[in-house]
Amino acid sequence: MREFIVEADGGSRGNPGPAGYGSVVLDAATGETLAEAAEYIGVTTNNVAEYRGLLAGLRAAHALDPSASVHVRMDSKLVVEQMSGRWKIKHPDLKPLAMEAARVFPAERVTYEWIPRERNKHADRLANEAMDAGARGEQWSAAESTAELDSAAESLGGGAAFAEGAGAGDAGKAAADARAATAVASPGWAPADMGAPATFVLLRHGETPLTPQKRFSGSGGTNPALSEVGREQAERVGAALARRGTVQAIVASPLARTRETAAIVARHLGLEVSVEDEIRETDFGAWEGLTFGEVRERYPDDLTRWLADPTVAPSGGGESFAATATRIAAARDKLVAAHAGRTVLLVSHVTPIKTFIQLALGAPPQALFRMELSAASLSAVAYYADGNASVRLFNDTSHLR
Repeated sequence: MREFIVEADGGSRGNPGPAGYGSVVLDAATGETLAEAAEYIGVTTNNVAEYRGLLAGLRAAHALDPSASVHVRMDSKLVVEQMSGRWKIKHPDLKPLAMEAARVFPAERVTYEWIPRERNKHADRLANEAMDAGARGEQWSAAESTAELDSAAESLGGGAAFAEGAGAGDAGKAAADARAATAVASPGWAPADMGAPATFVLLRHGETPLTPQKRFSGSGGTNPALSEVGREQAERVGAALARRGTVQAIVASPLARTRETAAIVARHLGLEVSVEDEIRETDFGAWEGLTFGEVRERYPDDLTRWLADPTVAPSGGGESFAATATRIAAARDKLVAAHAGRTVLLVSHVTPIKTFIQLALGAPPQALFRMELSAASLSAVAYYADGNASVRLFNDTSHLR
């Protein structure tokens, strides 16, 4: 029995927005590319585009050899988990696509594997080419194959396996429907199908000369640049994120240390950096540049009130934690709306990142004092369409070791 690898991808610029898919069929033994398919499919969602890519890849594999086994590799966790039967499918736009995909090959001959985006570059490129064509106003599709594919398609009736709805014959349709129902309704603990979340990877900037001294360094101080240690930390973060290959955009605070950190990481990822003023650090007023002990010595009463009440600002006209939380919540909502379904690196500071975590958990403001956040650490929060959030990572520094 021949074995194929199908790699598929899909995307939507806007979610929903102009969308396209790409898929590739490889010979599992040799790695040779046997077929490619891509199409601009108009305005739809990321998840629909991902499923359309899967369906096109399976159909291309079926055209090559209907008796083959297929190993599907995709960077869509949603599609992989749903088609593997571990997550239920509730969204009405996805159910018929999943059932069509389940009909192409018998279920026992198809396996699914999630892979990081960096290992799915071929299909990703095809999907982006299709979306680029859509942006130019072109109704675009493409399919390329080896002579073997052309011959196989001809023997199946002039490439009918690529036509809409092609797959298992009518005689096997009832059995295929039963398999599909089993695949999409298997019991499992998972959220409702709300599409891919907006995921914020929260990066604290690298060290500055003030960091090892544990001095207050907010948005109203000297605006220090990174130290040599801080620049090395940023290089390590960039290399680690490049290996993961999941970040699609970078947004940085306007302060020097975050912009420098973001620029170093962006060189590794090949991305541009945009600036968002609302994710800047808290203004610590007269405490800027002082250690905690120095503040306790000079402003003991103000410090006691500040520690007890999030609405109290630091001495000398600083910003309270409550005001910071209001600012961060507004920035969160704006960024979630702008980056729905995408993974975005936010390069920020201690207080904003802790506030993102605190708000996601629904924790009280006092939780800010119970979190340790290291320089150049990574945290992550996913935001779903129903307004819920899921903290996925906190204060990870493994890339620095």
